[in-house]
Amino acid sequence: MAIMEISVVPLGLGDASVGEFVAGVIRYLQQEGIPYELTDMGTLIHGHAARLLKVAQALHELPFDQGVNRVVTHITIDDRRDKEVHLGDKVKSVKVRLT
Repeated sequence: MAIMEISVVPLGLGDASVGEFVAGVIRYLQQEGIPYELTDMGTLIHGHAARLLKVAQALHELPFDQGVNRVVTHITIDDRRDKEVHLGDKVKSVKVRLT
C-alpha cells in the first residue's frame, strides 16, 4: 500500500480562495470510499499505487469540470512494499521517538 499527498490548485479564478474546490476533492473521495486525511497544505490518500494514480487524474480533472482553464496538481507518492502502511503511521513512529 502507498500514501499519496495531493494538492490540486485551480488558477486564474480572480479570487484567492480555493475552499470550494477542496470541498469538491473531499466529496469525490468520500463518494469513492477512499481513505483520506485533509491537511492545511494538501490531502493524504491511502491505497494501492495504481489506484492512487487514477485518483490523482480524476481529482486533477475536477476543476476543469467546473469551468477552470488552468490547474496545477502536485503529487507525492510514498510506496513502501516491505510492510503495510496506513495514514498516521509515520506520525506515530516519530512521536514514539520523541518520548
